Amino acid sequence: MRKIYGIGETVFDIIFKNEQPQAAKAGGAMLNSTVSLGRIGLPVSFISEYAGDNVGTIIDSFLTENGVGTDYVDHYKEGKTKLALAFLDEKNDASYTFYQDYPEKRLNIKFPELRKDDIILCGSIYAITTEIRKKFLELIRKAKANDAIVIYDPNFRPTHSSDLEKLMPMIIENMQTAKLIRGSNEDFKNIFGANTPDEAWNVVKKYCNCLVYTANSEGVYVRTISYKGKFGVKAIKPLSTIGAGDNFNAGMMASIYLNKITSDQLDGMGEENWAKVISMGVDFATNVCLSYENYISLEFADEVKTK
Repeated sequence: MRKIYGIGETVFDIIFKNEQPQAAKAGGAMLNSTVSLGRIGLPVSFISEYAGDNVGTIIDSFLTENGVGTDYVDHYKEGKTKLALAFLDEKNDASYTFYQDYPEKRLNIKFPELRKDDIILCGSIYAITTEIRKKFLELIRKAKANDAIVIYDPNFRPTHSSDLEKLMPMIIENMQTAKLIRGSNEDFKNIFGANTPDEAWNVVKKYCNCLVYTANSEGVYVRTISYKGKFGVKAIKPLSTIGAGDNFNAGMMASIYLNKITSDQLDGMGEENWAKVISMGVDFATNVCLSYENYISLEFADEVKTK
């Protein structure tokens, strides 16, 4: 049976609006994606690290309750679980302040054996973090060698722009390892100065055969070596955009899994299959934007499971 994995950092999000806390919950880009996949009953595990402190215990219980495997989590004893304070503006977009205390030895676990057509999601700052880079590459390179579907989301924030020259080789190395790259218009503008999906594709195609480019309300663009298309999104008034991209990724992964799309098929797909993949990504992202949650609602998950 195919398996699904996400590798990324774990944080505990505390969300503020008008200087008042609105919610507190487990977060981190890949964690958000894996929880949504767990909620629809898919065989998903999370590869990460967080402390064995009170906050870490809350996160561990939450993941287990939502069907996410934690066998590949480093529950470190020295240090504290990372906190992320998210401050929503008038458009409900978030800016962040982080508090972290990691041990010297990071990601001290044995990785799973990824097999052909397994799916693994990676990205964000975690995928270009020096302290865990060697371990991360060990996993991702093996996944590629075994023909797993590696999905890379750069999720590059402007706060890291001053370090871009140092980070660029790692970003490109991640792109070369990926079977599919999913990035936002902001990602490609911040990293490569690309302002359109075609400009982004001109960069990506040097390293990877599949690009999904999301541009907020403007739609979703797909560029591959054999297909070019655009898909619409739903007009909504979001409560929060936190987790929108993460859950778009989760929806794509769910569709790839449920429609039995293999690694060999991905870069040769046409309109019909891409419509299925993008449609589920949009549905997941839309659901998350309508609440302060970082993951799809249990009600929406039940709807997906009954389709």
